[in-house]
Amino acid sequence: MPFAKTGGLGDVVAGLSKALRRLGHDARVLIPLYSFIDRAKYGIKPIGTACVHMGAGIEHWVGVHQTLLDDEVPIWFLDFDAYFGRPGIYDGPLGHHMDNAFRFGFLSKAALQICKDFQYIPHIMHAHDWPTAILPAFLKTWDRILSPLSNTASVLTIHNIGYQGKYDANVMPYLGLGVEHFTSEKFEDFGKTNLLKGGIWFADALTTVSPTHAKEILGPIGGQGLAMYLNNRSADLFGILNGADYSRWNPATDPLIPEKFSPTDLTGKAACKTALQRRFHLEERPDLPVFGIVSRFAHQKGFNLLREALPPALNNMLMQCVILGNGDADTENFVHWLTAAHPGRVGSHIGYSDDLSHLIEAGSDFFLMPSLYEPCGLNQIYSLKYATLPVVRATGGLDDSVANYSESTGTGTGFKFMEPDGLALYWCIGWAVSTWFDRPHHITRLRQQAMAQNFDWATSARQYVAVYQHALRKKRSITA
Repeated sequence: MPFAKTGGLGDVVAGLSKALRRLGHDARVLIPLYSFIDRAKYGIKPIGTACVHMGAGIEHWVGVHQTLLDDEVPIWFLDFDAYFGRPGIYDGPLGHHMDNAFRFGFLSKAALQICKDFQYIPHIMHAHDWPTAILPAFLKTWDRILSPLSNTASVLTIHNIGYQGKYDANVMPYLGLGVEHFTSEKFEDFGKTNLLKGGIWFADALTTVSPTHAKEILGPIGGQGLAMYLNNRSADLFGILNGADYSRWNPATDPLIPEKFSPTDLTGKAACKTALQRRFHLEERPDLPVFGIVSRFAHQKGFNLLREALPPALNNMLMQCVILGNGDADTENFVHWLTAAHPGRVGSHIGYSDDLSHLIEAGSDFFLMPSLYEPCGLNQIYSLKYATLPVVRATGGLDDSVANYSESTGTGTGFKFMEPDGLALYWCIGWAVSTWFDRPHHITRLRQQAMAQNFDWATSARQYVAVYQHALRKKRSITA
């Protein structure tokens, strides 16, 4: 989603909605009109107003704006400056916005009101993660009998179960949910309100973003406190691997890389590697493998493993590394130190840049994703298309989307390790480096096999349509 995103969720919503419309479904997206969104750039125009009724008799008047995503998908924007006219999405300069439960609960209620007021009555309301996990509860409890949305079913997708939306219990009156819903089966979680937990109870169907992760979250570790509740809904839980938007991520057409390339002509990849080395002040050596990283600097992403593995790898192996991302302050300091300690061999940029992320995907030889857990991941899927071989831990969607290299046959699309520790990552990096120097014919074959993979959104969208149909059939009758 070019308007606002903090991670892969924005890409997923954009790609899925476009694929659904191409299958003939009237998919639309509602997001807040954050203050940093450039209205003129994206042609965002006002189309009306709505009055959103929250709990305790509170009413908020909002503006509704609209544009088209890639001339295909109608995007509705909720204009309410008191909640969304501030820096950041979930966080600001002073950290986490303390009223996020109010902000995103309001967004979810507004989605229903806008649908009613603008006479768009969907068969399915598709909510994503904790920010809109309360929407299925609103569908089941708000104006249910008389509402034109009374036949609308809900699907909740869990992109990252590590973020559940836990807030003080005093948010419940504003949300308009009575004490009967503040129970251990629904929203109550050790005295707090857990928005994702409540959504798991109320949604007609649940998905997560890879088949392997759908199994992982049913266990005590992967479920992160919610395994019991997910097991109770296991008949309505589906794992669908994220797709890739190849209109944006395709080296044969990518306008953000210096030279284009394809499976039949990889000449442009060498030019992209040179441009990458030059941009990050690395030695311009085509003979050295470049390892790329594009990531949020978060514990989940395995940066503790990288801290253990990268310094000795750089000391003992012939390799270079490029890092793009931001987040955890300690990790940012580590990246600064690593760059200074290895001039000409490590380059970094703290922050996010769409241009640089495309350059890193195109110019790197390997892509590092040592995640402790990874519901799906998108960068490894992009890497495959760009002939950049993923080096990943075998978890979640990384395990589903990357086929491990076989030295005996040359088959595979990347390199996988199992244990979540720095030594395992170190040896996996070494395995990739040794293959680069000792078996270059296998590198060529792996690249061809990687680029042949197809994770187009059309396949995933058809699976979502099947889930939507399941939700409509299953639509549970939960009384208020």
